[in-house]
Amino acid sequence: MAIDLGTANTLVYVKGRGVVLNEPSVVAYSVKNGRKVVQAVGNYAKLMLGRTPGQIEAIRPMRDGVIADFEVAEEMIKHFIKRASEDQKGWIRGRPRI
Repeated sequence: MAIDLGTANTLVYVKGRGVVLNEPSVVAYSVKNGRKVVQAVGNYAKLMLGRTPGQIEAIRPMRDGVIADFEVAEEMIKHFIKRASEDQKGWIRGRPRI
């Protein structure tokens, strides 16, 4: 698996399957008990940009090609990996290479 974290879009590539996910790098979250709770990621979160109620904020965790919000970026990456591997049980092996 390879992940391209872009400022605008995130792509997930799986060997033998090609690009399996191409979604906006956007996360909508609310804050509860001092922690950010993800409400939407990708296309759904992008629809919320500029239209969220006061308790929900939609942001792009990447700015100028750099991670600007590590906590939100981590949740976005987890979400995209889970979505890309939904139909492939137990196929992730090996060590991450950066």
